[in-house]
Amino acid sequence: MENYIVSARKYRPAAFESVVGQHALTTTLKNAIATGKLAHAYLFCGPRGVGKTTCARIFAKTINCLHPTPDGEACNECESCVAFNEQRSYNIHELDAASNNSVDDIRQLVEQVRIPPQIGRYKVYIIDEVHMLSTSAFNAFLKTLEEPPRHAVFILATTEKHKILPTILSRCQIYDFQRIGVEDIVAHLAYVASKEGITAEPEALNVIALKADGGMRDALSIFDQVVSFTGGRITYQSVIENLNVLDYEYYFRLTDQLLAGQASDALLLFNEVLNKGFDGNHFITGLAQHFRDLLVSRDAATLPLLEVGASIRDRYGEQARRCPVPFLYRAIKLANTCDLNYRASRNKRLLVELALIELAQLNTPADDPSGGLRPQAALKPVAPQAQPAEAPRAQPSAPSAPAHAAPASKPAGKSAQPAANAAAQHVASVLSAQKAEEKKIPVVQKGGLGISIKHAPAEEKPYAPAPVAPPVQASEPQPDEDYIFNERDVNYYWQEYAGRLPQEQVAMAKRMQSMRLHLLNDTTFEAVVDNPIVAKEFADMAPAIQNYLRARLKNRRATMTVRVSAPTEKVRAYGRNEQFQMMAEKNKALLELKDEFGLEFG
Repeated sequence: MENYIVSARKYRPAAFESVVGQHALTTTLKNAIATGKLAHAYLFCGPRGVGKTTCARIFAKTINCLHPTPDGEACNECESCVAFNEQRSYNIHELDAASNNSVDDIRQLVEQVRIPPQIGRYKVYIIDEVHMLSTSAFNAFLKTLEEPPRHAVFILATTEKHKILPTILSRCQIYDFQRIGVEDIVAHLAYVASKEGITAEPEALNVIALKADGGMRDALSIFDQVVSFTGGRITYQSVIENLNVLDYEYYFRLTDQLLAGQASDALLLFNEVLNKGFDGNHFITGLAQHFRDLLVSRDAATLPLLEVGASIRDRYGEQARRCPVPFLYRAIKLANTCDLNYRASRNKRLLVELALIELAQLNTPADDPSGGLRPQAALKPVAPQAQPAEAPRAQPSAPSAPAHAAPASKPAGKSAQPAANAAAQHVASVLSAQKAEEKKIPVVQKGGLGISIKHAPAEEKPYAPAPVAPPVQASEPQPDEDYIFNERDVNYYWQEYAGRLPQEQVAMAKRMQSMRLHLLNDTTFEAVVDNPIVAKEFADMAPAIQNYLRARLKNRRATMTVRVSAPTEKVRAYGRNEQFQMMAEKNKALLELKDEFGLEFG
């Protein structure tokens, strides 16, 4: 039994032309070799499994080839190429920086650089995972990397370019390798399958390519795994079963159910997916991707973004024509929001089910200014419910109907007339009572309502706290005369207003509690502050404070003014004892409470 070699090693490219998905980079390297314009240091960076180390080995073999081809490829016949193919070449040195990342390792490499090659013209040093070198190792490598011997070429390979020192980057030619496209991976897998005598469905290879996420090495490893599972006949069903991938069929069925508003069927399908062992996050992520694929299928310009097989592509196009664009916009947003909240949710299944219910009820009203980007706030019942019998509605003319209907239901006679009159009188009394009750309900104006500071309208600057009594309305009884008040009354209700301010205005409340108002005349009181900024804040709140004090003082002419103190004037803040004395003058029960419990101010 011969030794088995995995496909990733057996079909590793040996020439630039066999490298998949990196045509621009391989062309640049071949042209540099053909013209003799070689740099002393290269940096190959990109995702895993895209050909960085492979291209570095091909480049090292080609520049040492004694008889290169006109298009810049190695001949594979000279002594240098044969030695490389048999892995006994002394001109190519590979160093794994993940395990050899110390200063001593780099110093040993620098000493080897001085020795010229025995066969060929260059000694090539390939340092893989170079970002794993320590900072001191990088610094020890700087001078040699900047001015190496003429026969030395360094090729650094990494998957994380951002971790490399800028001083290293500035000394290298940087080649960025890109992820390999799905079509290129499928084509290469089909080539490998034909070489190995394996039958494979195109859709199955497409699923493998999507699972590899742009890495050819990962794709070949998955390919070997599926071959072992299927025994040499790769089908779409066997691939999704072996790789634990959700079938496209689930998402097509679910989308049809959501378009039809069948929330119950959608929940049952989700339960079926969970019973097969799939994770809810995997399901909702795939659903968002499905909606995205439907969206790009609607426009011929974005159709190349759809990375699926030919047969599935036609099905996407057919379903996309039945999906309104606003529905897809809102569905993608809902699915993406559910995906973002999935990890933080405690009841993950309920989170996905709520998203499915909202998706099943998506419809775009004609007056929706968002164009379908905002989901509906209200949720309808999941299952259709039987409509209850319609209750009789009370019409304006309903009370008078019995008065006219009563004579029709009974024969005309003397006995029917008193009953009709009694019914009419009863209805009239009920209507008059209802009208009387309606008159008792006060009419509350919008401007008098308390509004939170976080949701205050833009045009209303003053803040009216919710507990504060609104200004005197027309519905409230007006006093025959304005009550007389003194400075003590004003300060008492001033402190009361400060105590009712919300938590977000705690600074203003404390400032008001430390102030004392002064009467200028019988109806005007003055608030003296120490700076213009505070004066502006009180001026903005003055209408609300004034309305509150007018209602509490029962004087419609009470007026509040705000003034900044003069430089020689001292605005004194009142302490706790003084504030308590002011309140105790208004309510003697506070003194009794203090004496009863032996309270003292700290």
